[in-house]
Amino acid sequence: MAWLQPVTLEGAHARLEPLSHDHRDALIEAVRDGELWKIWYTFVPAPEKMAAEIDRRLSLQASGTMLPFTVRDAEGRIAGMTTYMNVDVASRRVEIGSTWYAKRVQRTAVNTQCKLLLLTHAFEKLDCIAVEFRTHVFNHVSRRGIERLGARQDGILRNHQMSPNGTLRDTVVYSILPAEWPTVKAHLAYELNERPREPLSSAGPHPASR
Repeated sequence: MAWLQPVTLEGAHARLEPLSHDHRDALIEAVRDGELWKIWYTFVPAPEKMAAEIDRRLSLQASGTMLPFTVRDAEGRIAGMTTYMNVDVASRRVEIGSTWYAKRVQRTAVNTQCKLLLLTHAFEKLDCIAVEFRTHVFNHVSRRGIERLGARQDGILRNHQMSPNGTLRDTVVYSILPAEWPTVKAHLAYELNERPREPLSSAGPHPASR
């Protein structure tokens, strides 16, 4: 059996289920909420490119380097996408990224719930030795969100990628390690269940958006 298998993860505020072509129309509706693809430093698919993006993610899943999810909110409406990506089976490492959410669920518990579900599965089921997060050096909303999760900055990859608009992207890399996970888990659970103000989700496209 492959180390990373499609799985459904569910909490009180969000449900992550394996990405499917059946989700295309609802994902198009979700991405139009906020016109997220227009933010220059992210890689959010435009509505007309959603089918191709689903194909891309499922192709990477078939090659064993990604496990893509569709995100549903507490009411069951499709609200975005997220993935385990850059999968390193030999070293049991994954990155959580390629994530975006419809504007209507930003500043809600959806993102916090998704991070708790993905990190719990990574550390407690997959026995990961590290979970990474990466974002554009100019995506300050994303960087603050990642840091609030409890992830620590590993460094900056300079001239790491070409952005959709042709500019060169510097990528900030963060990670969480197994020894840090119990504290991070307690923090996320507190944010979801006890903290009397808005959770970690931000006004941007997504705190860990690539």
